[in-house]
Amino acid sequence: MHRFLITFFILMVGMTPAGVAQENDAAARRIVSLGPLNTENVYLLGAENQLIANTVYCVKPPDAKEKEKIGTLLQANMEKIIRLKPDLVLATSLTRPRQIAKLERLGIQVVQFDQPASFNDICSQFVELGRLLGLEKKARAIVEQTRREVKKIQRQTAGRVKKKVFLQVGTRPLFSSVENSFTHDFIVLGGGQNIAQGALQGLYSREKVVARNPDLIIVAIMGAEGVSGTKEKEEWSRYTSIKAVKTGNIHVVDPNLVCSPSPQTFVQALRTITRLIHPEVGIHE
Repeated sequence: MHRFLITFFILMVGMTPAGVAQENDAAARRIVSLGPLNTENVYLLGAENQLIANTVYCVKPPDAKEKEKIGTLLQANMEKIIRLKPDLVLATSLTRPRQIAKLERLGIQVVQFDQPASFNDICSQFVELGRLLGLEKKARAIVEQTRREVKKIQRQTAGRVKKKVFLQVGTRPLFSSVENSFTHDFIVLGGGQNIAQGALQGLYSREKVVARNPDLIIVAIMGAEGVSGTKEKEEWSRYTSIKAVKTGNIHVVDPNLVCSPSPQTFVQALRTITRLIHPEVGIHE
């Protein structure tokens, strides 16, 4: 299975005049994040001062790079985490179960957030994080704003022909965006039709893509913004019977934006993909 090592301005709801996130008495005050998405969401909530450490892959926003580092997604330094005395550790689906068990035995609260499977998952996980940080009201306000932006985009593409889209999220082997994923939501909410809808797994083949004949191909793989993206675009260009190739609709997008969505980046990615599917609509930031 492919793996992404990943990856709105902060709303002022729930902020003091000095810009410090308000907390309730039960809120976590010393947080360690074990994944980039968790880190981004903490910043989106304006709770970065409560974040005392994260992983080497936590690089967004730029200030996250300056936080204390406790290792990688797959291998966190337990001794260092324990020395930091957090009252909340935000784990991911890649966090090792024995590490979670060790922290819990020491009385440290661990909450594990799996990779969200849909736009609704993204929203519900964000609200749960807000609750843990004593910022549920602010989290709900951000989610409501996100939902309004998504509905606005849907209205702008309503009634238009649903172009057939292949969203490539992995290569060697080739992986598609499957129906039970937030990347599928990008296509559907952006006014497109996912040619991989109904597939039982993400593993796909170029022959299937040729048979489905998409109107556009979107490449979002690690390294897509560099040499890898150029090579994939050249590879697809060989399949001259595909409509997307004939019309020059092979697009390379930033995988960090598409594959690690907070509520903020979900809307950004949706705008990007909608502009590719329906350039005539004029979707704006």
